[in-house]
Order: sequence, then C-alpha cells, then structure tokens
Amino acid sequence: MRLTADLITNSLSYLNPLKERELDLRGHRIPAIENLGVAGPHDAIDLTDNDIQVLGNFPLSPRVRTLLLARNRIAAVQATLPAAVPNLRNLVLAGNSLGELADLDVLGRFARLTHLVLVDNPVVKKEHYRYWVLWRCPTVRFLDYQKVKDAERAKAKELFGSAEAPTELASQIMGVKSKTFDVGAANGPAGGQGSKLSRLKLTDKERKKLQEMIKKADSLEEIIRLEKALNEGRLPPGVMVEDPMEE
Repeated sequence: MRLTADLITNSLSYLNPLKERELDLRGHRIPAIENLGVAGPHDAIDLTDNDIQVLGNFPLSPRVRTLLLARNRIAAVQATLPAAVPNLRNLVLAGNSLGELADLDVLGRFARLTHLVLVDNPVVKKEHYRYWVLWRCPTVRFLDYQKVKDAERAKAKELFGSAEAPTELASQIMGVKSKTFDVGAANGPAGGQGSKLSRLKLTDKERKKLQEMIKKADSLEEIIRLEKALNEGRLPPGVMVEDPMEE
C-alpha cells in the first residue's frame, strides 16, 4: 500500500506516554516514504512493520524527535535525512537489512541522536560493529538498549583513530558499502515510485537506459511493469546491453 495523503490524514495521531504527538503508520506494508508533508507537525512517527527499503524522502521536520522503523526492509539511509530531521534523538531500526558498517556512517550526522537500535540487522554481526557505531556516532548514549561506556569509546578511538586521522582499519571499513542502485532517484523525491532499491548489478549504460525508461514512462501500466521487474530482481526488456532494442 502506498503512503498516500489520504492514508496519512486518516491515520491515528495521538499523545504517546511521553506526551509526544505521535503519528501511527504501522503495518500498512508501505514500500516507500512519501507525502509526509501533509502529516503536520509531530514529535514521533511510527512506521513499524512496513516494507520500506530506503530511509529518506522526509520533508523538513524539525519537530520530529523519534522515528520507529523496526521490521522493515531498510538497506540504506538517505544522505539528506539528517538535514531533513535535524533534531532526531531516538531511532529504532531493528529487524532491517543494513549490511555494512559504512552504511551506518550517515547516522553520525544526526547531531542530537542519543538512542539508536540496530539489533537484528546483518551489520550487527560484523567485527567491531559496536565500536564502529560509537566512533561514527559520538552523541549516542544508548546503543541497542545498552548504555554506552567510556571504556567502549576509548576502545573505539584506539581502533579507528580520529575523523581527521583515521587508522588503516577505519579507512578499509569506510571503503566497503552495500552496492545498491536507487531507482527512485531517477525521478527524484516526487517520483510516483518513491525511493526504491534494486540489488541489480548494472553497467553504466544499463543504468542510463533504465533511468531514461523511467522518465519516459507515459502510463501507470508502464511504471508498474518496470517496478515489478525490478522488485523481482529482473532487468526490464530493453535495458540489457545485449538486447536488440539497445542497438
């Protein structure tokens, strides 16, 4: 189900136990974040139990302090999100698909983030996971429901150095990110498909061809056809360089 303006305006908005104005968008199988500009000011947004793949596409939301996104399919966090939600303090991303330590680096740009939950993501099994998060996110005080200790921060600094002078280990980790292609970027945030990730290995020529096909789609049926193929891990006809249509 798309996150339409009607769905947002008809969703429950209430004061939670922390006296925060919270918007309840749980369990709608939402594939992408869009249209949140119609929601009005909220302190917390609950998007638990959906199908979101990219965390991003938020309007400027200085009031938002809490984002709940457990049990989605998030594999990437949009680089512009910290600027859109500058006062975020609590972020729950449990049970998602974040895979590499470097994929978490953008979280360090949330200047007020204090509580972060990443349990049940593949990345938590990486060596030095906890130290890396603490090194990249110096404001975090509770990680995965456990209070951060001074000794952990000291160990993180020992392992990774400083932002100005990272160690060789830190440089190696920063160079390994999940290889994903943001199809939604071809149409921008206003695109009808929102932000989608397709884990397809594309050549530069195929990437350009796919972007052109998305831009030129002139019917809903065409967009659905492209989206279905990508979601199934297939390249739509006409994209592969070997395809006669490419010549």
